[in-house]
Amino acid sequence: MCILCLSQKGMVLPRVSVLTPIYNTNPDYLRECIESILSQTYTDFEFVILNDSPENKELEKIVKSYQDSRIRYVENKHNIGISASRNKLLDLACGQYLAIFDHDDISHPTRLAQQVKYLDENPYVGVVGSWAHWFGNRDFIRKNPENDTDIKIRLTDVCAIMHTSCMIRKSVLTENHIQYEDEYTPAEDYRLFGRLMACTNFHNLQSVLVEYRCVSGNTSSKMRSKMANAHESIKIQICNQYPMYRVAFERCVRRVRLRLFGKIPLIKIKNHWVLLFDFIPLIKIKD
Repeated sequence: MCILCLSQKGMVLPRVSVLTPIYNTNPDYLRECIESILSQTYTDFEFVILNDSPENKELEKIVKSYQDSRIRYVENKHNIGISASRNKLLDLACGQYLAIFDHDDISHPTRLAQQVKYLDENPYVGVVGSWAHWFGNRDFIRKNPENDTDIKIRLTDVCAIMHTSCMIRKSVLTENHIQYEDEYTPAEDYRLFGRLMACTNFHNLQSVLVEYRCVSGNTSSKMRSKMANAHESIKIQICNQYPMYRVAFERCVRRVRLRLFGKIPLIKIKNHWVLLFDFIPLIKIKD
């Protein structure tokens, strides 16, 4: 039911819409995902779960087994893909704030509370993310920069907001007519943030609020080549549109150079790689 219909009926709208697309999700992962949201300390939310694998009836049974009125289960008639599903979730959302959350991840209990508080106190910020703990095939904490300028500088090289950890002010999307774009899948999140750079400010809370499951069967592993191509295309567009941020990024890279006798570049750190003599890769650094 749309926001207009709910408003006309005098129903109180939730402040937050948690948006989760599912597609042949591992049942155990889905339960962990759902339970992490239902256990939030912040309770004024709706949890919209969109099934893009409608033939998988087990997922429907799992979602409907949770007797919680905040859950809204929706099913596509047929598979439409991740970007189209994310856009459908945006249209279905009734909340002022949109908490993006993927189907196999886990949110910490205070995630929604901390992000709502930040957006309430900072009306000029349209996207707030957080750090994330990657677990599974890899085990480390993904730390992204905190303030708007540093995030935008970093966006000229990588996606500096963890998509599954972010909360977006819905008005920023609707007023600027911004949605996910299928041609950039599976880097649709990077493209979204690239377009939002001109419309709003960003912030990353400097604490882990999400557990990101890193497994060999997830989308990013299966579509690595397509991801790399989409990422490079988006990166080039951002750099061309925001040359001042790219210049700042290059300056940051130059600052970490170590020079032998003040002249010969001995070690350089770029794109997570430690380079010897400016071009020989030695080791890759985790975030």
